[in-house]
Amino acid sequence: MKKTLSFAIIHFTVAFSVAFLLTGNLLIGGLIALIEPMVNTVAFYFHEKVWQTKKLIQTQYASPSKKTISFAILHFSVAFTVVYLLTGDILIGSTMAMIEPTINTLAYYLHERVWQKKQHHQNAPQQLMSMMVCLHH
Repeated sequence: MKKTLSFAIIHFTVAFSVAFLLTGNLLIGGLIALIEPMVNTVAFYFHEKVWQTKKLIQTQYASPSKKTISFAILHFSVAFTVVYLLTGDILIGSTMAMIEPTINTLAYYLHERVWQKKQHHQNAPQQLMSMMVCLHH
């Protein structure tokens, strides 16, 4: 859950910045910044659940780049839908769907790399201990 919350903070910040720049309206920008990342945070949570299945973890498909591509597709769809529904403007919805997810996709990739390194470092002492136990026997 910490991983989801940390990405949510990044996402809210990017969404508000882009929405405000596109609309010039604090209220619409704020609504977009609240609703779009909330929907994407829920989507992110379930996206992570799917990608944490043993089959995916043990294959080449679990690479950060493949996870990023799948999340980007999901993100583009959510961004367009939310912004279009809030503004009724296809151009703003389309522009937001291209810009905001692109920035957040790059942020997601970096976020994923940091979390994978963190997880690797947390597992390293356990792996070392198990190797020492195996060598001892």
